[in-house]
Amino acid sequence: MKIAHILWVDDEIESLQSQKLFLENKGYQVHTLTNGFDAIDYVKENTPDVVLLDESMPGITGLETLAKIKEVNHHIPVVMITKNETEDIMDEAIGSQISDYLIKPVNPNQVLLSLKKILDNKRLVAEKTTAAYQQQFRNLFIALNSNPDFNDWMGIYKKLTYWELEMKKSDSPEMLEVFQTQKQEANTEFFKFISRNYLSWLKAPEGKAPVMSHTLLRQKVMPYLDKDIPTIFILIDNLRYDQWKILQPFFAELFKLVEEDTFYSILPTATQYARNAIFAGMLPVEIEKRYPSLWKNEDEEGSKNMYEEDLLRIQMKALRKDDMRFSYTKVLHYSDGQKLVDNIHNLLQYPLSVVIYNFVDMLSHARTEMEVLKELAPDEVSYRSITSSWFEHSPLYQALKKIADKKFQLILATDHGSVRVKTPVKVVGDKQTTTNLRYKHGRNLNYDARDVLALKDPKEAGLPAPNLNSAYIFAKEDQFLCYPNNYNYYVNYYRNTFQHGGISLEEMIVPVVRMISKG
Repeated sequence: MKIAHILWVDDEIESLQSQKLFLENKGYQVHTLTNGFDAIDYVKENTPDVVLLDESMPGITGLETLAKIKEVNHHIPVVMITKNETEDIMDEAIGSQISDYLIKPVNPNQVLLSLKKILDNKRLVAEKTTAAYQQQFRNLFIALNSNPDFNDWMGIYKKLTYWELEMKKSDSPEMLEVFQTQKQEANTEFFKFISRNYLSWLKAPEGKAPVMSHTLLRQKVMPYLDKDIPTIFILIDNLRYDQWKILQPFFAELFKLVEEDTFYSILPTATQYARNAIFAGMLPVEIEKRYPSLWKNEDEEGSKNMYEEDLLRIQMKALRKDDMRFSYTKVLHYSDGQKLVDNIHNLLQYPLSVVIYNFVDMLSHARTEMEVLKELAPDEVSYRSITSSWFEHSPLYQALKKIADKKFQLILATDHGSVRVKTPVKVVGDKQTTTNLRYKHGRNLNYDARDVLALKDPKEAGLPAPNLNSAYIFAKEDQFLCYPNNYNYYVNYYRNTFQHGGISLEEMIVPVVRMISKG
């Protein structure tokens, strides 16, 4: 293990020799100086791991020395040590980005603890994370093999997401590989679970099936509407549960969490199907049958989600909420986002305001098509990072901050998630077969039954059948469906892209979160 190099600067360094010896006996290399000028010269030629810096020194103060050190090398951690407890000195030191602050007289263990926090924190956290996951591995294994129901599966996915985010703290490639294998096994079992149970959910009474796209508003939004307290329902398209957990700290600044839950997207886990079902409160086949003018099949021209406001109005009437005024806003472009910022206060005039924000879906599609985004987001970690960076600088976040002092409730949800695809499987179809990589429907599909969930009667699954003898197939786990024509080209083009439409934990189990403003 690398020996840490400590620079200790104090005009009374001779009186600290016993502390220097204590640190050296603990394995640190300690170099001492008696003034700030020498310290500045020293860091120009050397890069200590930590600088212990006395604040009160003749000639040049600790704060002045600190500023010069940061000019030479901004990344060197500095621990300020001082007799002065005045608040302005502390504020100035902290504002200068010190790593720690100790008050004299300091004992050796104080200094040691400060060094461990700075130098060993990452290693200690990594070791603790690895050990904790090793303990939880067996619990997750048992849960996966205990015939979990739909509630259990939501809990399993939340735990997997927790450990996926925690693994960022671990520096063990071996443990990360173990986790990835366990998550892959979970998706394998989840596919089997959905294959056995999905169709029965669509026929089951409320309570015997999970909350799904077509029951989301009825069960997770409408019961909480109050004419005296505005509700803003925000749907961020294609937002996975792990992406929500990355965004949660931003929301925590402005809102109190009331309920964090998940629900199941219907199949296909695609915007046309899942989002229309959310606003209609009906499965797609019902929308097509009862309101044919509000449904467009995939082979028809025009936007497939242009009637959401009309569908919402129909659902409000069916739930006897048609006397409640609501607003509907869709943000597709940056200019739409700026309009939202300008008009956000107007939304509070309505008992219910619906905002559809279409960024994450655009990000996943753009990442497929643009090489630069593939480089910026090669995996889930970087994909989450880009999502976080987007939200922090987004008009949506600006708009919410503008009304954070007002009294209202916020319900955040999505329509479906996405999964990073890695494994190609071949499918043959005629010219009418759809082109989506995670699901396809058509009349003459040829596939390996082991690779997909095939629904030969679309109406049984609540789906329209555009043509006679149409069938739907859904890819499992991390697979993507490719035609034999130009097979290698398309495999290389789409591998490691984020896709949706099929069956995976990431696509189907998605967040719905209720919050109230702190104002």
